[in-house]
Amino acid sequence: MQNYRDIIKAPIITEKTATLSQNGNVVTFSVDPKANKTQIKQALEKIYDVKVESVNTINVKPRKKRVGRYSGLTNRKKKAIVTLKEGSSIELD
Repeated sequence: MQNYRDIIKAPIITEKTATLSQNGNVVTFSVDPKANKTQIKQALEKIYDVKVESVNTINVKPRKKRVGRYSGLTNRKKKAIVTLKEGSSIELD
């Protein structure tokens, strides 16, 4: 990984992640599938200037898709559920 912006792709904003962020100091991101927890933590601390308490990751396997007679797979993804330390917050719009 050369750039921190290559590791963190985008925030995931859904109803479930919104309730997580309201109840605790938790934010969810879509990250590069090759990134590990340490790289994700360092990237978030540099980009958003926050302190990260823990990082949990989920590998999302590709799903089968079909368009007419052609079948294939979606791209694989990796999600990072990040718990921030007290006093740290990330504003996602």
